[in-house]
Amino acid sequence: MTLRLTPGLGLAALMFSAPAWAQTADTTLNIGIGGAVTSIDPHFYNASPNNSLSLHIFDRLVERDARAQPFPGLAESWRVVSDTVWEFKLRPGVKWHDGRDFTAEDVAFTIQRAPNVPGSPGGFGGFVRAIERVEVIDPLTIRFHTARPHPLLPTELASVAIIARHAAEGAGTEDFNSGKAAIGTGPYRLVAYRSGDRTELVRNEAYFREREPWARVNYRFIGNDGARTAALLAGDVDLIDQVPSTDLNRMKRDPKVTVSEIQGLRLIYLVMDHSRQRDVPFVSDNEGKPLAANPFNDLRIRRALSMAINRQALSDRVMEGTAQPTGQWLPEGTFGYNPDVRPTAFDPDGAKRLLAEAGFPQGFRMTLHSPNDRYPNDSKTAQAVAQMFTRVGIRTEVEAVPWASFSQRSNRQEYAIRLSGWGSVTGEASYALVNILGTFDRERRTGASNSGRYSNPALDDLTSRAAATIDDAARERMLREAVKTVTDDVAIIPLFQLVNSWALRRGLRYEARMDERTTAMAVRAE
Repeated sequence: MTLRLTPGLGLAALMFSAPAWAQTADTTLNIGIGGAVTSIDPHFYNASPNNSLSLHIFDRLVERDARAQPFPGLAESWRVVSDTVWEFKLRPGVKWHDGRDFTAEDVAFTIQRAPNVPGSPGGFGGFVRAIERVEVIDPLTIRFHTARPHPLLPTELASVAIIARHAAEGAGTEDFNSGKAAIGTGPYRLVAYRSGDRTELVRNEAYFREREPWARVNYRFIGNDGARTAALLAGDVDLIDQVPSTDLNRMKRDPKVTVSEIQGLRLIYLVMDHSRQRDVPFVSDNEGKPLAANPFNDLRIRRALSMAINRQALSDRVMEGTAQPTGQWLPEGTFGYNPDVRPTAFDPDGAKRLLAEAGFPQGFRMTLHSPNDRYPNDSKTAQAVAQMFTRVGIRTEVEAVPWASFSQRSNRQEYAIRLSGWGSVTGEASYALVNILGTFDRERRTGASNSGRYSNPALDDLTSRAAATIDDAARERMLREAVKTVTDDVAIIPLFQLVNSWALRRGLRYEARMDERTTAMAVRAE
């Protein structure tokens, strides 16, 4: 923590005086994050580091608390006018960072822009896909018209940051990164953004909610696990996320550190390429020659890959108890979780039999791609999975690259099979069904993050019908059916769900979030 008010104050005094100084007017909070922010543009990429930073600068009509429950944001209230019309009443008196009034015109502009950002590697179209028309009633009232009943609209709009029309009209992502268009209503204003390094923020003194205690926030990217831990222990940062599993127990025993944990909504899984019928990159026979057909289009191959994985070993040995094996994308207790779907049993002999049945008694060769700085133990997990694949006859190499490169290449379908992650921040099953499992379709705004291009029309239809079902019990039955369909077809290969963890310097507390967002707003002095 850096105190600007009292020159010459020694480090020891700073370390032990947190309750006294943490609420003063000139404190700086230094945060070290493990995932790289790739843009300030809140609609460029639906990735957790980007979204976490966005929460500081921009607000949403509906917000979500630490348990993924919605509450009013820029909208004071919302109601159903008819089966296909939602009306939102906006909060009066809200100002943009440049002092201009927030109005319904800004919301209408946002809804039009969010799904149409050029070059987006995975955008926000899925959250506004149901909206056919936006009607501005007056400066503080807006209506959304949908083709069919859509009970999830408020929940989905909690993922869409509202931007200022006067600042962003005609602007590109680079204008947000430079700060020109990064005018929000949020608790902090942008000072500087340095890609791959840090973002500097200053408190918004005119924020419509409670004034934040931190006058300035340095939001630093520290991708290396050891360096992130070292930065906290040395006092260079006050808070880190993605606490390395190798350091977690030590941190819990350290009297100078506080650890905050919660079961998360993040699934770590494998994505296979379905975009090609043949000539799949990074896949060959054992002699290095291309295969005649895409092996991932064969259900037997997909099932063999899943059966080759010992998920309990991954959770116990690689993740060191910081993850839970899973066969689906949501943890128990969430809306749409299917209790009948269990993790695929580890069965290497069965995997070998399926490979032989599919025409690969000697297996084949492939490369598994993974980020090396995005998820806890991501490249280690990929290495362990590759060894498991190799043991059943699929000789697998690993190529782990930085997230900034990985995310772009993955969304261009340059990989055969890759390790990825998905956080279902809405706390219900349709979020993944629309965005990572729905057929990629720009016009329908589905599959925005479906990097493998999996497509199942029957699943799409089931997802669409569930989204239009008003009755909660009936909708949940349909979502559970969709979970089973995904599992039976091995659309993706779930590995485990993460337990989210943060470590802070003594004297601070952090409200752990299921959606893994790391924010200054969740940090308070004890």
